[in-house]
Amino acid sequence: MKLASIWRHPVKAIGREEMASARLEVGRTLPLDRRWAVTHENTRDSGPGWARKANFLRGVSGPSLMAVTAETSGDAIILRHPDRPDLTIDPDRDGDRLVDWLAPIWRDDLPRPTGLVRCDTGFTDVPDPWISIHNHASHRAVEGRLGRPLSIHRWRGNLWLDDMDLWHEFELLDRDIQIGEAVLRVRQRITRCRATEANPDTGERDADTLGTLRSWDHQDFGIYAEVIRSGTIAPGAPVQIL
Repeated sequence: MKLASIWRHPVKAIGREEMASARLEVGRTLPLDRRWAVTHENTRDSGPGWARKANFLRGVSGPSLMAVTAETSGDAIILRHPDRPDLTIDPDRDGDRLVDWLAPIWRDDLPRPTGLVRCDTGFTDVPDPWISIHNHASHRAVEGRLGRPLSIHRWRGNLWLDDMDLWHEFELLDRDIQIGEAVLRVRQRITRCRATEANPDTGERDADTLGTLRSWDHQDFGIYAEVIRSGTIAPGAPVQIL
């Protein structure tokens, strides 16, 4: 098995960025992954520290967000969407500009975006600073049952692995895996929501991913893992089950 690619999402639910390498640290997420999140009119808790995902804009309710890509450059993040001009912001200073940029692609019947907040441990979907790991073989199986190609970005994963058997990732719970120099302990399966139905190229819902997963008698895709030994990883690095 080997590491195929590394992806982070600097603003939760808004944008994805490929990484050429990453330094994983014990008890931390991927660097800058979900460091920021956008609040809305019904937000009840936005930190400091981790807060539940219902407090923030998400692709499950606003599928158009799934079409955003990101690029970090120093302290700046460049966001791109097929229906919006490119936006370059300093996320710690320019929250209002991001709110204005999102307004035309956010549904009018939902609570409006209000601001940008930061969490140094990451606004992951679970309160633990875990990293998500995904299997290309499982993704291809979902494509096969749907009878069409799918972007891997529907799953908004961090690490993608090649040369792993179908659903083998689910057999790794409580096991340690080494990727490059780093060691991670697999903690739990990831249960999926309707955000995965949206096409990351268009932001439109166009695939019954959840129904397809349920054809295997579950609604899970990918696993969460905790970094227990720090180290550098890069695509092509070997993956070993310890």
